[in-house]
Amino acid sequence: MAFVALTIAGSDSGGGAGIQADLKSFSALGVYGCSVITAVTAQNTRNVTAVHSVPTSIIRAQIDAVLNDIDVHAIKIGMLGMPDVIDCVADAISDFTGPVVLDPVMVSKSGNALLPLEAVAALRERLLPRANLLTPNIPEAGVLLGEPDALNDIDLKSQGQRLLTKKTKAVLMKGGHGIGDVCSDWMISSELEFQLTAKRINTKNTHGTGCSYSSAITAGLAKGLDLELAVRIAHDWLHQAIVRADELGIGSGHGPIHHFHGSWE
Repeated sequence: MAFVALTIAGSDSGGGAGIQADLKSFSALGVYGCSVITAVTAQNTRNVTAVHSVPTSIIRAQIDAVLNDIDVHAIKIGMLGMPDVIDCVADAISDFTGPVVLDPVMVSKSGNALLPLEAVAALRERLLPRANLLTPNIPEAGVLLGEPDALNDIDLKSQGQRLLTKKTKAVLMKGGHGIGDVCSDWMISSELEFQLTAKRINTKNTHGTGCSYSSAITAGLAKGLDLELAVRIAHDWLHQAIVRADELGIGSGHGPIHHFHGSWE
């Protein structure tokens, strides 16, 4: 019997982030992936040239089709966009009893806003309380709290602790947007508090790291791992995927990480 995870997110035609990165991450970690596409983007390793939002009726139909037939063990939520899409997803998964990982896709690694300000309140109110784990990067945590970006490790941890007051159950503060030779993440909940560190890799090929990280954690939860072990395994796997990223040579801009570093020579 296969372990199954569902991703609800946008499509990346370049294959490095979004739905494509999620499914690759699930597969790399031994989990069967299902998908619900919320938006179609035209993008490559250099830029995004077009975005088409999927109607909420089709988003709801996709979710219902999967959940009414397939035994999904965990759900990852990524790019949603407008408030009506957030409401649609929240309503559609209201009866789902498994773990939900929310990657609040608001700000890309290049600094582009990916979630309109009017949708931030809807995300806070409808999905943060439903998430078993929230995985913001530094700019996204700042937006959710209405604060400036964390400037150091102490700020990162402090913001994670404050995000727990927003009714989410656990927060993984991702430090990839930070500076310095060491990349630091903080895992914080009412029961857990620990730091994850890794040497910062000198590579431009980090497209899709956030999507892949949250999906790798979702894969672990789908297998029945506890949250701490799922996060630690995902962190180590992602680090190796970044270490091996330059081997792929995809595109002329910011290429993807190597999701299948454990399988491809």
